[in-house]
Amino acid sequence: MSPLDVIRRDHAELTAIRRDFHTHPELGMEEHRTAEIVARKLESWGIEVHRGIGRTGVVGVLRNGSGNRAIGLRADMDALPIEELNDVAYRSTTKGVMHACGHDGHTTMLLGAAKYLAETRNFDGIVHFIFQPGEEGCGGALAMLEDGLFERFPCDAIYGMHNRPGMPVGEYGIRSGPTAAGGAFFDIVIGGKGAHGARPEASIDPVLTACHVTTALQSIVSRTLSPRDPAVVSVTKVVGGEAYNVIPQTATISGTARFFTREVGGQIEEGLRRVAAGVAAGFGATAEVDWRLIFAPTINDPKETDAYAEAAADLVGAANVARDNPPGMGSEDFSFMMEKVPGAYIHVGNGPGEMPHHPRYQFNDEAIPYGAALYARIVERGLNR
Repeated sequence: MSPLDVIRRDHAELTAIRRDFHTHPELGMEEHRTAEIVARKLESWGIEVHRGIGRTGVVGVLRNGSGNRAIGLRADMDALPIEELNDVAYRSTTKGVMHACGHDGHTTMLLGAAKYLAETRNFDGIVHFIFQPGEEGCGGALAMLEDGLFERFPCDAIYGMHNRPGMPVGEYGIRSGPTAAGGAFFDIVIGGKGAHGARPEASIDPVLTACHVTTALQSIVSRTLSPRDPAVVSVTKVVGGEAYNVIPQTATISGTARFFTREVGGQIEEGLRRVAAGVAAGFGATAEVDWRLIFAPTINDPKETDAYAEAAADLVGAANVARDNPPGMGSEDFSFMMEKVPGAYIHVGNGPGEMPHHPRYQFNDEAIPYGAALYARIVERGLNR
C-alpha cells in the first residue's frame, strides 16, 4: 500500500496537530512549545529524541535493520511577526505573530512521516528527522550546524520541502541546480554634517546623499553583473532625521540582495561598497556598509533531485511532478545544510490562495498527506531493504 494511502488514515489527527501549531505560533529561535510537542510526539512513537540542537531545534533518530546509510529529513518550525487577518477557528492567539509561511504545515508533514516510518519500518538504515528553528532570517540552520548537526547525526543525503500556493494539491515541482536565491541584508550609514533646515549650505546633507546612493545602487545589477546572472538589489528602507527643520548628522539605507551563486553575491557586495563610498564622497559625505549573508543559494544536487522526483512520481504519477520548476528569488536557509550534504528541495502544491508572508495566507491541510508521504517514500527508496 502506498504511503499516501496509509498516511491519509491519520489525516484528521495531523490536521489537529497543524491547527494547534497555527493557534500558538512562535518566532524564530523561540519555538519552545512547538519543539516540546514535536519531541513528545516522536517519543510516543518510539523514536530517539535529541532536544536543544541549535537552541530550540529537535532531531529524532529512527534505526531499522543493519544498514548504515542515513537520510535526513528537514522541516522548519518558526512563525513570522505578522498580525493574522484570517477569520478561522484556529487563528493565531499570539498578537502580532502568525504562521504566514506554512511552517506549521511543514512541521506536521514531517511528524506524519515520522509516525508512518516508525510504524511500518519499510527501510534499512537510519533516518534523522530534523526540526529546524529560525528559518525566517534568524540563522536557525547555521545554529544547528554550529551545534554539530552532521557530526552528531551524519547523513548521506538530506531532503526538504515547502508548500506552494497556486500549485494544485497533489502536484510537486522541483529542478536540478539553483532553485532558490541566496540572500543578504545590508545597511549603509551615510555620515554627513547636521545643520538647520534653513541653512543647507552649512551642512553635508546625508539625506540627499542617501537618495543619490539609493538610485546609483540600481546600476549594480544592470551594469556590473552579466545579463546571464539573475540578481536583485532592493533598497527597502531609508531613514534619516526626526525633525522638519533639522538636517541630520546621518542617514541609513537598508535593503536586501538576491543571487544564485556565492560569486555573484560577492560581486554585488563589492559593487555596493564601491558605489556607496564613491557617491557619498562626491557629496563630501562618508558611507559605512554592513553586509550580512543570511541565506546561501539553494542548489539541488542532480542525483538527489532525480531521486526526489521519482519518489514523488511513485505517489502521484510522473505527469503531476514538474521537473523543471522555475527558480525563485525567495531564499531558504536549508541551503546551508545542502552545502554540507547533497540533497534536494521540492515544492508541494498548496492549492489556490494568498502567497506566503501575507496576513491572509492559509496553509491547506489537504496538502499534509502529500508532504508526509513524500518524506516517507524518499526514505523507502533511498534506504531500500
